[in-house]
Amino acid sequence: MSIIDQSGTFPIGDRRVRRLGYGAMQLAGPGVFGPPRDHDAALAVLREAVASGVNHIDTSDFYGPHVTNRLIREALHPYRDDLVIVTKIGARRGADGSWIPAFSPEELTQAVHDNLRNLGVDVLDVVNLRIAFDLHHPAEGSIEAPLTVLADLQRQGLVRHVGLSNATARQIAEGRGITEIVCVQNQYNLAHRADDALIDDLAREGTAYVPFFPLGGFTPLQSSTLSGVAARLEATPMQVALAWLLRRAPNILLIPGTSSVGHLRENLAAAGLTLPDDAVEELNHMADIAG
Repeated sequence: MSIIDQSGTFPIGDRRVRRLGYGAMQLAGPGVFGPPRDHDAALAVLREAVASGVNHIDTSDFYGPHVTNRLIREALHPYRDDLVIVTKIGARRGADGSWIPAFSPEELTQAVHDNLRNLGVDVLDVVNLRIAFDLHHPAEGSIEAPLTVLADLQRQGLVRHVGLSNATARQIAEGRGITEIVCVQNQYNLAHRADDALIDDLAREGTAYVPFFPLGGFTPLQSSTLSGVAARLEATPMQVALAWLLRRAPNILLIPGTSSVGHLRENLAAAGLTLPDDAVEELNHMADIAG
C-alpha cells in the first residue's frame, strides 16, 4: 500500500481520487511562464507522482501557456485508467506573462480545445471555470454567461464534469442552476481561512473542495507555531500544513505543487503524519495571528 493511501479518497463527480494529489503549475518557468528550467526533471516529477499513487493532477493550458499540459502528455500519455486530470479555463497569458481574463464564448471554447489537444485526450475529466472579477480573491458577479458556454461544451461531450475556481457561495449556487458543480477550487491554507464555512457546507453536500496555495503559494507559510509543531513531530512545516488540511475536512483534496522529486516525496509523506489534538489546537489559532 502506498503511503498516500493513508490520506483516504473522495469523489469528484463519478471519479474517486486519493485526497493527496499533485498540482502541475510549478513545472512551468518562472512566474508560471515559459518552459521549465529542467525539462527532464519536470517529466521525472510527474512520473514519480503517478508511480507513488497520485491519481489527481491539477493543471491548466494557461500555465506556460501550453507548457504543463504538454509535459503531462509527454510524461504520462497514454494515461492510467484511474488518473483524473483537472484543468481550468477563464484566463490567458499576455506576451509579458500577465494574467488576462478570457471569458468570451470564443476564448472559453478555444481554451477547452487547447486543453484537449495539448493533453492528448478526446474529453476532459474536469474543467474548472476560473472566475476573474478579481484575479486574486473571490468577488461577486454573475457567472451565467461563461458557465453556460462551458455547460454547452459539456453537453457536446468534450467535458465530463464542471467545477468552479475563485468562487463565492452565491456563484456556486448560481452555477448549480446551470450544471452540476463537482468541485470548488479556492485559496485556503492554515493562515488564510476565509472559506471555513463554505468548506463545511460543501462537505455536507458531498462536494470536493480543492485549496490552491495550500502551502502559501508564492509566499510560503512561515510561523513559529508551525515550525514548533513540526519540530515536535519530527516533520517539516509543510508536511504539518498539509496534514492539517487533510484533517480539517473529509472533502478537502490537496494539490501541492513542486518541480522537485525530493519535495514531492516530502509532500506525499504528509499522508502518513498524524497530528495530535493539542497540535491541531495550536495550528487552528494561526489564522487569528495572521489576521
